[in-house]
Amino acid sequence: MNTPHVVSVKLYAAIFAALLLLTLSTTGMAFVDLGGDLNAVVAVAIAIVKTLLVILFFMHVRYSSRLTWVFVGAGFFWLLILLTLTMTDPLARGWLSPVGQ
Repeated sequence: MNTPHVVSVKLYAAIFAALLLLTLSTTGMAFVDLGGDLNAVVAVAIAIVKTLLVILFFMHVRYSSRLTWVFVGAGFFWLLILLTLTMTDPLARGWLSPVGQ
């Protein structure tokens, strides 16, 4: 039987502080115009980092078995499929074409 991995309170506090800092940076990005779609790209990148921190440390995936990593990866792959299909849906709609065509 595996003994559970003990994570120090210092590490939890550091991860929490990082999450707060990343949340503040996401909020700050709302007031900065980077031009084009770069704001969305930066916001999504920050969100991915926050997600990884939560999954790896607060959900203890970092210290889990390889099977857990496989299922987490499968979940991300499924999410990628769903987001891809969702984002391609507007491309198939006729109302996005210019007027008169």
